[in-house]
Amino acid sequence: MKNFSKLILSFVLSWVCGLAIAQNYPNKPIKLIVPFPAGGPTDIVARPLAQMLGESMKQSIIVENKGGAGGSVAADFVAKSPPDGYTIMVGTVGTHAINGSLYRQLPYDMTKDFTPIALVASAPLVIAVPANSNIKTLADLIKEAKAKPDFIAFGTAGNGTPGHLTGALFETATKTKLKHIPYKGSAPAVTDLLGGQIPLMFDPIQSVLPHIQSGKLIALAVTSKTRSPLLPNVPTVAESGYPNFESTAWWAVFGPAKLPENVTNTLTTQVQKIASSAAYKEKLGNVGVQPNTNFKESLSNFQTREIAKWAIAVRDSGASLD
Repeated sequence: MKNFSKLILSFVLSWVCGLAIAQNYPNKPIKLIVPFPAGGPTDIVARPLAQMLGESMKQSIIVENKGGAGGSVAADFVAKSPPDGYTIMVGTVGTHAINGSLYRQLPYDMTKDFTPIALVASAPLVIAVPANSNIKTLADLIKEAKAKPDFIAFGTAGNGTPGHLTGALFETATKTKLKHIPYKGSAPAVTDLLGGQIPLMFDPIQSVLPHIQSGKLIALAVTSKTRSPLLPNVPTVAESGYPNFESTAWWAVFGPAKLPENVTNTLTTQVQKIASSAAYKEKLGNVGVQPNTNFKESLSNFQTREIAKWAIAVRDSGASLD
């Protein structure tokens, strides 16, 4: 009986402490963990978000870049952090949708170990070819790929990256077979695409946009459901005869599991307000990343759909990492 009373008292004290934390939140600086090095696409999304979130919440938001293992190092760190709202992260399509299927031993669970807060932004991938390619349209690519299975090579930033897995989704949707050439990052792959060493590439818009705008590359299609405002004349894969096709890189804010409800609601309200503002869109600049302005679907439901979609892509690609 005495042990039972202690258990009840412990529970009550924990509940009271949690309530106090939630009511006074935030009363100290918040860490925003970025799972990739400074200067990359995720950093571009995170830093203006941190600045504006700090101004809105009247508290310092400290950006901490913690790269490694496709973002898994940072995600694991946040998953194991105290659920008090003072350590949150900008998760990605990799850390919170792909890695669970891709890595044989992932140190965290993509859903159970996190509290979803809000989807912040997304960006399409582009199917691109050199300007002098004899392939001028998506229809040309599909026709040639069907005539020559496993012949047309496509470059990506590496095994298991969104580019690689988007290629797998494309093969499944179009019933074609391409040859994957993985690189160690987007930059060397784009260099070889420009030089004609590879004939095709699936890559996030940020990497190839300047070369499309300069006329060195041709964009055959974008992989989002709607056209990119920066490439309004480039069709989507969906409108080219594959209506269910969609593949985007995305960024969302997550906290550790079991965040107090008031803390979660505060963060969700603040992040959604910033993401949907014209000021945040302006801060992102013209790199092809679009802030999220539609919050009808919860981040939790969106993530569930994405996990299922990318699991199929990982399976079809045969990709697997330790």
